[in-house]
Formats: sequence, C-alpha cells, structure tokens
Amino acid sequence: MGGMMNGYGMGGGFFGLGLIFLLLIIAVILIVVWMVRPSGKRSGGDQTSGRNHEDILKSRLARGEISEEEYDRLKKKLDE
Repeated sequence: MGGMMNGYGMGGGFFGLGLIFLLLIIAVILIVVWMVRPSGKRSGGDQTSGRNHEDILKSRLARGEISEEEYDRLKKKLDE
C-alpha cells in the first residue's frame, strides 16, 4: 500500500496536533495576561491612576482604616 504514511501526511499526526494545541494554549494565556494587567502601569500616571488613588482612599474610609480628617488630608495631597 502507499508507503509508511498511514494517512497522517508529512509532519501531521499526534505531534502536529500537539504543537498546534500548545501554541493555542500559549496564545490564550498571553491574551488573558494582556487583558488582566493593571491599566495604571500602561497609562504612565495620568488621570486614571488619580481616580484609582481616590477609590482606594474611599474604600479605606469605608472600612474605618482612616478617619474623615485623614481622608481629607490625603485627598488634598493627591490633588496637588
């Protein structure tokens, strides 16, 4: 019958599919990492990171970690 290919063709079969599957997994991981990484690091300290700092202050105030006076002082410092 026609040689030793057994219907897999050249470079196909399990190893070819395994390589494609591995590349697909790596691509998915890279896409997820790109989507999840914090936007503040890419923005270079623009207005977005300022809002993030204010959100952190608000959550600390809500949890009782800082007083209203401390919140006001820190917020004023961030607005400078």
